[in-house]
Amino acid sequence: VCSVANTFFEVRENTNRSEPLANVSVPDGQQVTLGASSTPSAFRIQGTQLFLNVTPDYESHTMLQAHLECRRGDTVVTQLRVFVLVLDINDNVPEFPFVTKVETVSEDTKVNTTVIPETRLKAQDPDENDILFYTLQEVTPGASNFFSLVGANLPALRLDQTLDFYRWQNMTFRLLARDTQEENVEPSHTATATLVLEVQPADLRPPWFLPCAYSDSNVCIQAQYHGTVPTGHKLPDPLILRPGPIYAVDGDWGINQHILYSIVSDDGTFVVDADSGNLTMSRAVPSPKIFTLVVKGEQADHARYSVTQVTIEARNANGSLLHFPESWYRGTVALGSGAGVPVRDAASPSQPLRIWAWDPDFPDLNSAITYRITNNTDFRMDGEHLLTAALMAHKGVFYAEVEAKNTVTANVASTVVEIQVLEPEAPTPTGGGAAGDGGPGGSHAEDQRFSSVEMAALGGVLGALLVLALIALLILVHKHYGHRFKCCSGKAQEPQVSSFDNQAFCAPQEANWAPAPSPSPAPTPAVAPEPEPPEPPSIKFLDPASESPEVAQEGGGPAAVRSILTKERRPEGGYKAVWFGEDIGAEADVVVLNVPTSDVADAADSGSEDSSDEAQGPGGGPYDSASSTCI
Repeated sequence: VCSVANTFFEVRENTNRSEPLANVSVPDGQQVTLGASSTPSAFRIQGTQLFLNVTPDYESHTMLQAHLECRRGDTVVTQLRVFVLVLDINDNVPEFPFVTKVETVSEDTKVNTTVIPETRLKAQDPDENDILFYTLQEVTPGASNFFSLVGANLPALRLDQTLDFYRWQNMTFRLLARDTQEENVEPSHTATATLVLEVQPADLRPPWFLPCAYSDSNVCIQAQYHGTVPTGHKLPDPLILRPGPIYAVDGDWGINQHILYSIVSDDGTFVVDADSGNLTMSRAVPSPKIFTLVVKGEQADHARYSVTQVTIEARNANGSLLHFPESWYRGTVALGSGAGVPVRDAASPSQPLRIWAWDPDFPDLNSAITYRITNNTDFRMDGEHLLTAALMAHKGVFYAEVEAKNTVTANVASTVVEIQVLEPEAPTPTGGGAAGDGGPGGSHAEDQRFSSVEMAALGGVLGALLVLALIALLILVHKHYGHRFKCCSGKAQEPQVSSFDNQAFCAPQEANWAPAPSPSPAPTPAVAPEPEPPEPPSIKFLDPASESPEVAQEGGGPAAVRSILTKERRPEGGYKAVWFGEDIGAEADVVVLNVPTSDVADAADSGSEDSSDEAQGPGGGPYDSASSTCI
């Protein structure tokens, strides 16, 4: 009888098994074959061995069956069944049913609401035993504050924060599905999809009357309107209000419903246009009065509305006066101009002259003001502009009175216009070339000879030349006056002895004279103290050309002179000397200049001896000494 050792096997999917699965014991005279109930193409028999003929795939077949028949001839003697259990492994990547999913979310969705259910976001994994773990990653910064997943294994999308259409109109997320709990294990597969959430505006805000005194994305402090009308007159045009005309918009501008206007309660004096909001008068107001109107702005779908207040003051028109901004206007026009040419503003020749008046009490009546020239037929008014009415054939200055009249209140005001008729300006030549290079119709850019780049380059060159000139000037100054700078800026020289030698009166044979004492140097070496000036009556500076004969002849020779410096008093008549001593007589011709101290006297004596050895005059007398003074 045919037999096998084992009839049940387990094989992991994706395993390529080359060895025999089982050995079949076949008696002599019999042969083994695969029966019809075997898994197609899954097995083969070679001799008496059973082989696995395919690579098992759990997702295709979870169980493989081999039906063995032992035959003797055509007769089946024995039947055997061998089963192969295919074991599942994580070999497949999970898949989302979409690549990019776009979902809309209303702005007024409640918090904690499930926006997208699990069934619409769940991924599929062919590996039956796999458990998928989901992750929501924000692509739009800050989007994760609004949405999250209900759970790691439950990919339902939940709203966590109130939406605001005007700040977050769409948000993008990346949705991940992984078949392992940990990200870094092997094998692990991850599926990715994109999720786009578009926030739809909800009708949350009423109409807003503009301009808002304050506004944000949720609230508007609405405008209140004010206007004035004259008594006794019915204005044909819509009223001019402050801060502007009545105008409202849907607070939910993402929806932008059309607004319809109406007056909640009034006496019929005023009418508001339902579509435009323009406020007009239906009848005149006979006396001064203040009207307070409540104007309603409602959405066209009648879902929401809001109201505002309009205050209209009826004033007495008789006391209202027109005003011109200027009491005197000046304009110019070219000589030879024909009729209909605008007069230019003298202050701004490129602009036409504008003459206008206004009513401060009734600004909405400005459109009812007309203008005309009262005293000059050469000019006329066209609205607020002054035009010529005849050919300007002569140069000169013309004057015209402009009258402004309010056709509603009949108030009148006037002003004066000074018009100068001037020669037309000749076109500016464009360069120094031949005539005709530039015509009068050339542009301003063509009249410029040099561009800004060229002027900048020229400025750079001139600046460099200026720097070079300054450097050359400094070099010349240093070359010619550098020694003076060194003298002044160097170390202070030793103070020189203040002295004066009159060589013409130094006697060569006189050897007993004493030099005038020099002043001691000051403690600061940079400044030398000046000697005490002598008194004019006591000292005379004698000029050799004017010497007296008596003095010139003393000493026995024509060149002999007598020194006025002496150590002892000489009482000769007609002789004056400077005598250094302490005992002063009563004679009027002797004056003491200085009484030297012992230090100064020693220094003076030492200087005199040195000087007498170094320099001798023609007669052997001392002269030109730095420490002596001859007068």
